Amino acid sequence: MKRYFTQFLTLLLLHGLLLSGVANAQQADISARIHEEGTKNSKVLSTVQILTDVYGPRLTGSPQLKASGEWAAKQMVEWGLENPTQDPWNFGFPGWSNDRATGHILSPVKDNLVFEVLAWSPSTNGAVRGKAVSMVLPDRPTQAELDTYLSGIRSRISGNIVFYGKPAEPGVDMDPPAKRASSDMIKQRVNPYPDPNARPQGFPGRPGGMPQVQPKPDALPPGAVAEQVNKFLMDNGAVVRVNDAGFAHSRIRAFSFGRGDYDVNKTVPTVVMRNEDFGRIVRLTQGGHDVELEFDIRNNTHPEGATQYNTTAEIVGTDKKDEVIIIGGHLDSWHSATGATDNATGVAVMMEAARIIKALGLKPRRTIRVALWTGEEQGLLGSQAYVAKHFGSAENPKPAWSKFGGYFNHDTGTGRIRAMTVFGPPETANILRGITGQFSFWGMEGVSATASRNIGGSDHTSFNNAGLPGVGTTLDPIEYGSHTWHTNFDTFERVIEADLQQGAIVIATTVYELAMRDELLPRFAPDKMPKPPAPRN
Repeated sequence: MKRYFTQFLTLLLLHGLLLSGVANAQQADISARIHEEGTKNSKVLSTVQILTDVYGPRLTGSPQLKASGEWAAKQMVEWGLENPTQDPWNFGFPGWSNDRATGHILSPVKDNLVFEVLAWSPSTNGAVRGKAVSMVLPDRPTQAELDTYLSGIRSRISGNIVFYGKPAEPGVDMDPPAKRASSDMIKQRVNPYPDPNARPQGFPGRPGGMPQVQPKPDALPPGAVAEQVNKFLMDNGAVVRVNDAGFAHSRIRAFSFGRGDYDVNKTVPTVVMRNEDFGRIVRLTQGGHDVELEFDIRNNTHPEGATQYNTTAEIVGTDKKDEVIIIGGHLDSWHSATGATDNATGVAVMMEAARIIKALGLKPRRTIRVALWTGEEQGLLGSQAYVAKHFGSAENPKPAWSKFGGYFNHDTGTGRIRAMTVFGPPETANILRGITGQFSFWGMEGVSATASRNIGGSDHTSFNNAGLPGVGTTLDPIEYGSHTWHTNFDTFERVIEADLQQGAIVIATTVYELAMRDELLPRFAPDKMPKPPAPRN
């Protein structure tokens, strides 16, 4: 009897190994098919081209953004996805767009000016002329210092064009950031067993933080200074305000993040001018020249933009279709260019990943949903609203919260996916690391786990904040932080097709494998769930 039992166990083990081998072979075949479809029949570049050339820019609240979401939903349905939705949320402010803007030096020389209009600032009253007035506040002024300075300059403001601040001195960059991140740097970031003595390495090309400054007693908060300066310029008749872009090579970043009100009635017409023109004009005024300028700025506001929409469509699952995995990126952009690397690339990668799965006729067990967010650039507003509406949070979960299989986000440019970060315990990262290890030949170096529920960076943190497994992708920097992030350089020409194909293949393979697993990604146990951050004021 014992002999027969031993034989039975041996046969059972061999059967299990055979099934495992068959499963691995099937998955390898599917991975190969995904790779072939994602390279030979890729639609990722054409999707970026339509989002940029046809619908860019896509500022939150603008007609272009709404039209781009409607187009994306229609395109995904044509690829075979189902249940397209335009899911509304309350932005609460009108949209804004610029029709045209021109600026010229009239004297003592004649030249065209290069600038971008600041979003949610008003139009000029037709073509307006005025003299350039340089306005340089005391460093971190107290209320008394600010009042004294403004009183001294008041008589020069009416009917003129105010150049705010000193010209920046970007100089010549003798050590430009690398476009590809080194394997060692990525490995250090995702190593589950980091060397405690290793010094953290910076990530090339990413936007840096503000330099540290010493406290100054009684200094006004920057927001209070900005509010008082805006009111001063309006009350005293400035016709245009000019800010310095502050970058070399005519790069301009004209975004209004942090204003909070998006009210054209609370500021004067405002432009962000390339550093080369801003510096020239200020130097002329400092040399005793009267510089006469002309601006003609025509903007629109869109009241209907107070309601915004997140675009979704689905590959409906089979036996586990009530469990959902979401892939997505933000559809909105800033307005200085056409929003290519921020974030038509991310949207196109996620749409393409879903297209690949449908084109191959794969039948995922779980539902795979594509979500294209709006309001990301104003503070992840669209994804936060969506998570609250459909999932709730760990503290106040809705029914869908317990059946959620993860959200994968693509943002920060055109580069290859080099790593991932997931909200969850270490075993969650281990599962993703096991799936994505097959892409090591592409420089995919691993997956790390995070326990942070802070909101910031991009839309995956809206899911982290709710206690759900949000997955952020780490990309090669290429030119994102150094050139394209929120700038007038963010155009179709800055896109690398092969990198986007890699991203779509990585996402399609990873998400399909997760959709076929017996179990959802592991979560923090209720007693181990990290506490959410305190509400912001």
